[in-house]
Amino acid sequence: MPRRRGKARPLAACNNACVNAWVNAQSPLPPPRGATAAETAYQRLKALILDNLLPPGTQRLEAELAMQLGLSRTPVREAMLRLQQDGLVTVTPRHGMRVQPISAADMRDIYDVLESLEPKAAELLARRRLPEAALRPLAASCDAMEAALGTGDRVAWARADEEFHLGLAELCGNRRLSAMVMQVWDQSHRARMFTLNMRPLPERSTAEHRATLVAIRAGDADGARELYRQHRQRGGAELIDLIERSGLAWL
Repeated sequence: MPRRRGKARPLAACNNACVNAWVNAQSPLPPPRGATAAETAYQRLKALILDNLLPPGTQRLEAELAMQLGLSRTPVREAMLRLQQDGLVTVTPRHGMRVQPISAADMRDIYDVLESLEPKAAELLARRRLPEAALRPLAASCDAMEAALGTGDRVAWARADEEFHLGLAELCGNRRLSAMVMQVWDQSHRARMFTLNMRPLPERSTAEHRATLVAIRAGDADGARELYRQHRQRGGAELIDLIERSGLAWL
């Protein structure tokens, strides 16, 4: 299952001291076994971007990032180029990287892609007829969403929601489809976290996850696909409306 991210920060400018504090907080955590310096730089920079500690429009020089991460410039440069491939930054020679903004138009594009890919993943997973043990992570995510609703913990709910979506993609049996879903999901993470406290408690969304899981367990491929399509369509429309009504200029 995908790793859990920390509590998201508000979408606001974050100075070097803020970034340094985040990096220092991460230092006690050992890097993944066998991780290269480039992989470590990539994972840490990606987390800073997705958690809005490096918000849209932020410009950072390669040397500055290397100093903050305690790494040499070469792995940081490699990490920046990977982040550019992910669509999260733009890299300019001698000017470092600039974090890409996300607009309502961007989110429409992203949700068009998700609305095509994720329902197919649900269909494929239902057709696989996996044993209950293999589906246990999805059930656990549904349980966690329902528990978070009970306590009003939106961050815990968002974490469980993310684990359900990415877990379903991982289990669908199509590695290329799964990789595409995960890349697009990362691009939309910042917008989802920004709107998290602007929306009503996601009771309907939680029920839709549970209903999709029921269809998957039953091997109802058509039902799982249609339920997930409706869920993704409704959720995307809600998020885009919130962004538009917020009046936020991301650049």
